[in-house]
Amino acid sequence: MKTSRSLIIATVLLSLSVFAAAPVLADEGRIITVQTRPGVSVSFYYLKQDKARATVVLLPGGKGDLRLDDGAPDSSDFLVRSHEYFFANGLNVAIVDKPDDADELNFLARTSSQHIEDIRQIAAYVKEDSGLPVWLIGTSRGTISAALAAIAMPPDTLNGIVLTSSITAASIPGAIPSLNLSKIHIPVLVVHHEDDRCEICDPNDVPKILEKLYNSPVKKAVFVKGGGWTRGGVCGPRHRHGYIGIEEKVVALISEWIKNPAF
Repeated sequence: MKTSRSLIIATVLLSLSVFAAAPVLADEGRIITVQTRPGVSVSFYYLKQDKARATVVLLPGGKGDLRLDDGAPDSSDFLVRSHEYFFANGLNVAIVDKPDDADELNFLARTSSQHIEDIRQIAAYVKEDSGLPVWLIGTSRGTISAALAAIAMPPDTLNGIVLTSSITAASIPGAIPSLNLSKIHIPVLVVHHEDDRCEICDPNDVPKILEKLYNSPVKKAVFVKGGGWTRGGVCGPRHRHGYIGIEEKVVALISEWIKNPAF
């Protein structure tokens, strides 16, 4: 895989370079429902802790359905199944469900102004509630949500975004390299598995993302490698696309960068 030397790209062997705390089983998680638009509500699973450094708003991929009616989020999505690692790394966590007026968050739904308004309302809620910096973290389809929110929202409403397993194929509505990323004026971290074989998330397209982030004050791309036994499709959450087997280390990497964004 070729990368331009002019881009700030680090390849990290996670098993050697990153240490993460053990997960914390937090029993203070609660479900909060916010009316984001007239007649429309969005629920999110919220974990808070004393002395948190920031609040991360997690935007899962796939259909975006967390099935919160059963309590804690029920999904094999990378961000959802790893949320306690973010908590263990000293961050508040909000995991966002789909709105109650939609069966799923498909690609077109994620590019809509209604979806971006939903995210804006959730981000505003947790910022007022916690008084802490707010970061959006999206994975796979959720990268479309995070990037478009960062483009549309004023820079003072968010402190940064993290894109993991970005959608890059030009044929997909909202593919990250196709967006007007020059409108993003906050830090951006792009994380991708170098062996991601999902046909719409090509790691070779990651440099195209950084090239268009020329107004971001701090931007960085990190390629990770390794992982556990894969199962399911190559675009699924338990494959390299979903960082299977290295979740804890990837979350530690992301969490440390959020606390101290650097090239």
